[in-house]
Amino acid sequence: MSPHHPIPVTVITGFLGAGKTTLLNRILTENHGKRIAVIENEFGEIGIDHQLVIQSDEDIFELNNGCICCRVRGDLIRILAKLRQRRDKFDSVLIETTGMADPGPVAQTFFTDEEVKESFILDGIVTVVDARHVGLHFDDMREVREQIGFADVILLNKEDLVPPEDFVELERRIRKMNPMAKLYRTQDCAIALDKVLNIGGFDLKRALQLEPDFLDADEHDHEHEHGHDHDDEHRHEHDEEEHHDHHHAEDVTSVGIRAKGDLDEKKLAEWLGKLLRTKGQDIFRMKGVLAVKGREMRFVFQGVHMLMDGRPGREWGSDPRENALIFIGRNLDRAALNEGFRSCLAS
Repeated sequence: MSPHHPIPVTVITGFLGAGKTTLLNRILTENHGKRIAVIENEFGEIGIDHQLVIQSDEDIFELNNGCICCRVRGDLIRILAKLRQRRDKFDSVLIETTGMADPGPVAQTFFTDEEVKESFILDGIVTVVDARHVGLHFDDMREVREQIGFADVILLNKEDLVPPEDFVELERRIRKMNPMAKLYRTQDCAIALDKVLNIGGFDLKRALQLEPDFLDADEHDHEHEHGHDHDDEHRHEHDEEEHHDHHHAEDVTSVGIRAKGDLDEKKLAEWLGKLLRTKGQDIFRMKGVLAVKGREMRFVFQGVHMLMDGRPGREWGSDPRENALIFIGRNLDRAALNEGFRSCLAS
């Protein structure tokens, strides 16, 4: 790898017992020819997860005494700094979080620390879900919903333990929380590695090459709109679904907006700035492709909590100038987001 090429980082998260270490072992023992450094995050005074990881040639680092999202982000930055000095020894980095961790601050590290940004790039967040037991935790464990909300890839693991008919409702609820993520059913986390590594989930340069198809799903609304606390999610359920699920904990939801028409650049900047300042803690992820008045190129952006990165994409050319954006988070106000967006349309 070129010394100037950012090293891709994959974050593996998921609730306790979902199968994160199984996935990690699978990655480390596959015959893929990649050199991988692993950062493990153990919740508790004594770290034991390293004993569960099959021995391999990869470098293993362990963060003790606290989850990454709380007390030891400084340790994460320190370990990444050490890895940077040995970047010729590996091709990518895996971070396995504790089952109680919120992935948001981990992702933020790759946005905020200049030295980290220079040498590493967050490739994606992979969330492992225990398909057999997750239904017991949806309502009472915020961490489960947060981990799903942040994901770029979701593995519905332990497929063999769940009747096929039960997957319909499970996938529906997960899709309602996060329609952006790629969803795969797995047994013992068996999956092709190209589905979880080098996926470009957080690679804005790659996003610039894509169409805003993350809103193209059957569940979208009509009228142009398909339309520690950190969480982000896209809400696109119909009224009857909302009524059906009123008894569930739906604090993590998603809001998708699609609308034709150019946006006023100044109004857009003011709206997004105020939104992130006031609601950023509740916005886990957001992505969008926007048409700005006077600009021939698409504006592509994505964000984590109160941090946003955006830049020009390719030209619209003969394509219709249409805005598409998605928010994933906690307690999102669908009406307010739509109203705020509409206020940015150029007159």
